[in-house]
Amino acid sequence: MKIILLNGSPKGDRSVTMQYARYIMKKFPEHEYHIENIAAGIKKIGREPEVFQEIVRSVAGADAVIWAFPLYYLLVPSQYKRFIELIHERDAGAAFRGKYAAVLTTSIHFFDQTAHQYMHAVCDDLGMRFGGSFSAEMSDLLRETERRRLESFARLFFRAAEERAPVQRIYAPLVWPQLAYIPGPVTAPVTAGQKKILILTDSDNPESNLGRMIERIRGTFSGSVELIRLQDPDIRGGCLGCIQCGYDNTCIYTDGYRAFFEEKILPADIIILAGTVTDRYLSSAWKQFFDRSFFRGHIPSVEGKQLGFVIAGPLRQIQPLRETLSAWAENGKANARFVTDEATDSGELDALLDRFAAELVRCADEQYIPPPTFYSTGGHKIFRDAIWGRMRIAFQADYRYYRENGEFDFPQKEYGIRLFNALIVPFTRFTGFRKKVIGDIRNRMVQPFEKILTDA
Repeated sequence: MKIILLNGSPKGDRSVTMQYARYIMKKFPEHEYHIENIAAGIKKIGREPEVFQEIVRSVAGADAVIWAFPLYYLLVPSQYKRFIELIHERDAGAAFRGKYAAVLTTSIHFFDQTAHQYMHAVCDDLGMRFGGSFSAEMSDLLRETERRRLESFARLFFRAAEERAPVQRIYAPLVWPQLAYIPGPVTAPVTAGQKKILILTDSDNPESNLGRMIERIRGTFSGSVELIRLQDPDIRGGCLGCIQCGYDNTCIYTDGYRAFFEEKILPADIIILAGTVTDRYLSSAWKQFFDRSFFRGHIPSVEGKQLGFVIAGPLRQIQPLRETLSAWAENGKANARFVTDEATDSGELDALLDRFAAELVRCADEQYIPPPTFYSTGGHKIFRDAIWGRMRIAFQADYRYYRENGEFDFPQKEYGIRLFNALIVPFTRFTGFRKKVIGDIRNRMVQPFEKILTDA
């Protein structure tokens, strides 16, 4: 079979992801492989239509497609996202239709599921036959058991493609909101005091639903609101994955992104991020914004802030998108709220936007940040262990931050619990003791709270 591999790593051939791809090629030499370095060449691909068309012709002539990429900020790199947008913008979907597709990623398993869900949905939207995904931890290829697992995945995918196995679509086509939003007058402006409010958007169309939602939000606040379009700062490209920022949070780019982030994002109290659904995410400009914020490593970038997401498009039908945005906010130790144009009429959307603005200010007044859920609890443990261990040499700025802020909270340090377990657990081998302890467990669980409730 002819297999085309679309490489989504900005590092090109010298990427961890490509080592997994080349291992598959060596183990299955009976197939013919063609590699396109999509992310590394995205500027030329976007600028020169013939370069894009040559890739499309290669896809059309292949029997199967492997989408291979490293995870960047819970999804594909922004450069890869831009390529997917180009497929739709240039009406090239016919080349992908009917092709068997597989996804191969490398990461530390932080929200790899949302990246895989996104790519599965992209394949379904392109009419491809999705044959599965493989999420490798970056060092898995060094272990024999994981190499065997990778071989099995590739063998099963190739066999399905050869046999033209039937594939059922999982993600239904998106149905866009039909509302043409016409804002009404603001009757009760929201007073934000001295709070700094910033609106970020990639929209340049004031007559779109998103443009009108933004203006309605701006008018809802009684004070000044700064509006910045992502096209305005001097941002010259997507994250390169070079990790040069890991030592002291200095990005290898010398453009205006860092100044923009530090002078506009960090001082803001309320940040409203406004975008339109583009395929199954926001635009690649938004993805570039998130990716480039990685110059701060794994240090919470929006801690204590109120984040509002204003989205035009069928967000209710794209749970992974809401999940990635919620996880980005929660891992940044911020509070997130959402509003979309999925409303029955303009009056309802006016009311939703007014409530949205008021709640952002009220939460800022209360300095309210919700307690962590699995998003940040699990994420913290993954980052904590990696930065303390094998990622320390690359992310020394993270290590210093984690050490100084007590983030290395390993359970092994809970000496009181360790002593209690060492003394008590051996006695649970005795039936009578075990029944007494376990039988009274409900009372023991609530006993520490009784004084708090009494005092309250």
